[in-house]
Amino acid sequence: MPFSISIIIPAYNVAQFIETAIVSALQQPEVSEVIVVDDSSSDNTLQIIKALQVFNAKIKIYHHENHINKGRSATRNLGIKNVSADYIAFLDADDFYLPNRFSNDKKVFQQDAKCDGVYNAVGFHFYRTLNPLEEGTFKLNTISQKIKPEALFDAVISSKFGYLHLDGLTVKRSVFDKIGYFNESLPVAEDSDIIYKMALKCCLESGIINVPLAKRGIHETNIFNQEGIYKIYKIKLYESIISWSCENSISMQHIDSTLNWLWVFKFREKNNLITDTLYWASIFFTNPKLLFTYLSVKYFPIIRQRQILFPFLYPKN
Repeated sequence: MPFSISIIIPAYNVAQFIETAIVSALQQPEVSEVIVVDDSSSDNTLQIIKALQVFNAKIKIYHHENHINKGRSATRNLGIKNVSADYIAFLDADDFYLPNRFSNDKKVFQQDAKCDGVYNAVGFHFYRTLNPLEEGTFKLNTISQKIKPEALFDAVISSKFGYLHLDGLTVKRSVFDKIGYFNESLPVAEDSDIIYKMALKCCLESGIINVPLAKRGIHETNIFNQEGIYKIYKIKLYESIISWSCENSISMQHIDSTLNWLWVFKFREKNNLITDTLYWASIFFTNPKLLFTYLSVKYFPIIRQRQILFPFLYPKN
């Protein structure tokens, strides 16, 4: 399989950044096409892309039907459905690749035919001044040590060894036949959702994890500054992974891990017992595969609270 990569860039009102992103992708010798999906931008993002396309035929432009705005997940999904290469990488429109982004990925794939994807470290580029409270916040997005593919899910869902970012991920196109596409019901946390699914069902290997191969743009309009929406959709992320896991024959052990993290975030809401009981009942009735398992007992609110208060009474499975 020749090592040819399609880059997918979702773009929405990113006139300030889009040229840097596209040029950084075109400079990579392994890249055969740069698919830019304009999500109905209202600034001059599209004009900039078209101007660049005149000078480089590798740039391909797509839109949603009737040029409607559909969000990042649907926009990336449209890109995936139109790739021509056997390998795919993603780049956010306000980010950029560094030189030799894919040279080591090529080696990893060539050395291991079973490898579905390679993840690498991603750094930061600051378009604004950091305030004192943010100093030390922006650390390298990476897994700090080599993790076996079968242990990667527990590592990323717990953040025990760090984080992964889409900019540092290169995958075979066939990955999306295994796991499906980006979850279009998630306006945020959709990147974590797809990474968790890849870690659960694919063989992901570490690439270069000690120095960045791409950089995220930090500016005034980053969506991760909107803490309120992330608080809501962090819960929905775990709900999504649980339902998907039940539909894709994922082990009970991994579903248990996801339920545990869902419990942590729901516990922080400090709801009353009735509200919690109704919520967890809905989780198990929505996912009947779990209804008559030990997990439906383990996460029943009254029992779960007793487990936390009196762990010596509930030995681990």
